[in-house]
Amino acid sequence: MARKLIIDLDPGIGDAVAAVLAMLDPDIDLLALTATAGVVSGEMATRNLHGIVASVDPPKWPRIGSAPPKPKYLHRSESGPQLEALNGSTGMGDFEIFAPELHHRHESSKVLIDMVHMHPHEVTLLTLGPLTNVAAACERAPDFMDALGGLVCLGGSVAVGGDITAVAETNVFLNPEAAHSVLASPQAKTLIPLDATNATIITYEMFTRISDGTSPGSLFLKQLLPFYFRAHHQFLGMEGIRLREVVALAAIARQGLCQMQSLPVDVEVQAGLTCGVTVFERRPHVAKKSNASVALEIDSQGVVDYMTQLLK
Repeated sequence: MARKLIIDLDPGIGDAVAAVLAMLDPDIDLLALTATAGVVSGEMATRNLHGIVASVDPPKWPRIGSAPPKPKYLHRSESGPQLEALNGSTGMGDFEIFAPELHHRHESSKVLIDMVHMHPHEVTLLTLGPLTNVAAACERAPDFMDALGGLVCLGGSVAVGGDITAVAETNVFLNPEAAHSVLASPQAKTLIPLDATNATIITYEMFTRISDGTSPGSLFLKQLLPFYFRAHHQFLGMEGIRLREVVALAAIARQGLCQMQSLPVDVEVQAGLTCGVTVFERRPHVAKKSNASVALEIDSQGVVDYMTQLLK
C-alpha cells in the first residue's frame, strides 16, 4: 500500500525537486502540498507550488494549501540576500513558471488539519521549510500532532554548525518560535539535520546521467536545475548541488537509509548570535527524555539511486 504523505514546503528549487519526485513515486500517495513562507514570501511560495504541479501534471493532483498572508516571521530581511542568490528572486531560478490564477484558496494549516483528521494515524507529514504551518495547525487543533502517523522535519544541526548563520540551519532560523513549539514538544518526530544531508552532493554529470527521461517531471527538472548548479558554483564555490530536501524525502521513501539516534532537542529563540540554534542533549550522564529521532548519517548513494529510479 502506498504511503500517505503531505509535504509542507517553501519552494525554492530544492523543495521543487523533492515535490516532483514525490509526485513521480508510485509508492507514495501524495495527499497534499502546503505552502509556507521561507525561501520566498508566502504569496510566491503558493504561486510556485501551483506552477510546479501544473508543470508535472501528475495523474493524481495533490490538494494544495496556500501560505497565510501574515505568518509570524523573524529573520527574512537578514537572510533574504543569501537565499535569493541560490534560488533567484522568484525561488525558481530563471525558470519562467506558469501558475493559474487562484480563486478558492485554502490556508495551509487548515488543509493539514483536514487531511490528517480524514486519515487519522495514517499520514506522514514531511516539512521542508520553516515550521510555521505545523505550529499553526497545533494551535488550531490541539490533537493534530497525536493524529499524525509520523512527522519528519528537515532542519537543525547537531554538530556541523549552521548554513544560514554560523550556528543555525535555515528552516529553524527563519522561524525559531515555530520550531521551538514543534521540535521541543514531547510527541515523537524525526529530524533530518545538516549532519545527515551535507554529504550528499549531486554533480552536473551525475544529474545528466540520471535525468535523461522525457517525462514531464524529468523535463521540468532539466529546465530548473542549471540555475542551481551555477548558483552553487558562484556563491558557494561548489562543483555540485546539495539537494537536502531530496535526502529528507528519500529517508521516508527508502527505510534504512539513515543512521538514527534518539535525542532531546530544543531551539534557542532569543535574538543574538545563537538565535535558531538547535540544542541537543548528548551527555550520557544527563537523564532527559528524548523527544526526537535524529538522523546523523545517511547512505548518499542510496539517495542517488532513489532519484535515478524515479527519473529513469
